[in-house]
Amino acid sequence: MKWLQKTAALLGVGTAAELGASFYFYRRTMKRSKAKKERTMKMSGTDWSKYMPMMKEKREWMMAQPREDVWITSVDGLRLHGTYFAGEKKDRAVICFHGYTSEGMSDYIGLTGYYLRHGYRVLLVDERAHGQSEGEYIGFGCMDRLDALRWIDWMIRKAEKDESCPVQILLHGTSMGGSTVLMASGLNLPPQVKGIVSDCAFTSPKEVFTHVLHSMYHLPAFPMLTIAELVNRRKAGYGLDQCNAAREVRKARLPALLIHGSGDTFVPCSMCEEIYRNYAGPARKWIVDGAGHAESYYKNPEAYEAVLDQFTGGIIK
Repeated sequence: MKWLQKTAALLGVGTAAELGASFYFYRRTMKRSKAKKERTMKMSGTDWSKYMPMMKEKREWMMAQPREDVWITSVDGLRLHGTYFAGEKKDRAVICFHGYTSEGMSDYIGLTGYYLRHGYRVLLVDERAHGQSEGEYIGFGCMDRLDALRWIDWMIRKAEKDESCPVQILLHGTSMGGSTVLMASGLNLPPQVKGIVSDCAFTSPKEVFTHVLHSMYHLPAFPMLTIAELVNRRKAGYGLDQCNAAREVRKARLPALLIHGSGDTFVPCSMCEEIYRNYAGPARKWIVDGAGHAESYYKNPEAYEAVLDQFTGGIIK
């Protein structure tokens, strides 16, 4: 009888420990108040210090450009923020989606200059629970893809108000933002959306969490992610594999440019390969040799912009 009691006690302690670890992982990953940019940057493995002079110069140029704060309301009532640059050509626009724990004005320091030089209207979105946008639970692309529809509608209405000619829209996403635009590719997008650029996207929150737990913490995904899944459905309204970019792109029809660094240890390049194999529309894949997570642009800006020129030249007229 005593051994039975001891066994039950040990099981109880083990279960409590698993629950505690699961809730700790969930809070620091999914809750805005606990998810920290510094931790994400460290986990990404990219050495950003060597790019600081370039980033400082590009940021100073970007901050000198005329811009305005704009707002929309999400389907679930959150007030979402974006930064809008008017551009010059008026008939073309890009909507940019940033990575996990970042914001639009951080992730597009370099590319804002590229798009403005090419005449684009530029909208840098703060995804839900990031930047100046409302929300406590991070959407990981699953909820943000629905917000993307609202941002697209905002851009169409803005262009119609300003000009008589129709606008051509490009969606560009980095990391979590890359997953956002790929997950949106399976939705019924308006004809004004002409193409998608996705840089270092993951397939689903569940799969990238599994990779991080295995590779960085040497922990099994079960039962931690099973518990996190249940909590997230109740708190944030979606399952961790409810929306998977590699599945959603099977319904895609728009041209896509898929970019990934071969040295990405945070979101493995194999996820890009899987997305590429599943992409139903015309897709081009560009793997940047040796680039870490979200490093591809800064590793070789000229090559990155040349690839963008080739891709957008075929879809934006």
